Amino acid sequence: MSDPVSAADRTLLVRLNRRSRAGIEELCDDLGVTATAVRQRLARLTDAGLIDRRPVSVGRGRPRHLYGLTPDGRRALGSNYQELADAMWSALSEVEDEKVRAFLFGRLQDTLVSRYGGDSAGEGELLQRLAGLRDALEVHGFTVEIDDSGPLPILREHHCPYLDISEDDPQICELEQRVFERVLGTGVSLTRCCRDGDSCCEFTPEGPALTHLSPANAGVTP
Repeated sequence: MSDPVSAADRTLLVRLNRRSRAGIEELCDDLGVTATAVRQRLARLTDAGLIDRRPVSVGRGRPRHLYGLTPDGRRALGSNYQELADAMWSALSEVEDEKVRAFLFGRLQDTLVSRYGGDSAGEGELLQRLAGLRDALEVHGFTVEIDDSGPLPILREHHCPYLDISEDDPQICELEQRVFERVLGTGVSLTRCCRDGDSCCEFTPEGPALTHLSPANAGVTP
């Protein structure tokens, strides 16, 4: 499965998505390249429909332009997974037998919990578990960070590999939320979501570790 976005352009998209919107100066600092190089990448990505440009008034003189990702740009960040995820979800959703479908969704959830949490799912301090989940997601190509500046830490996911699916079926968001709850061993709120037009998805644990959530009480209703 080929990636339509080059490594250099993907790096710019990731940096831009983290900032939500940014000017050429900020991108030069982030990427460590010249303004000419940044402008060339921005022009290429704008022509491809992956970013847009908005003027911002800064007093007298010419307005400053800030760049941000378009919906297609956010999809491009998840393009490594999109076709596989679409096909998998479509196949599961088309299973007519409700019991079989529920069983398959449960096994999918178990597989993701094992992938992102391993044998230590639900163990350790909350920040340790969050860091472990972040590291596991990054190994599988996600761009995530932990924001611990507030009363409760936030796991921020900077692109959604399931964006197309979620626009038709928000159950995929619920599945990811339940997986994170089981990995972290506590309830998790989805406080921001790319499906709603946000530049990222944010998952906020509801507090210290609760009783470990089992598949029976953490399942997605198909």
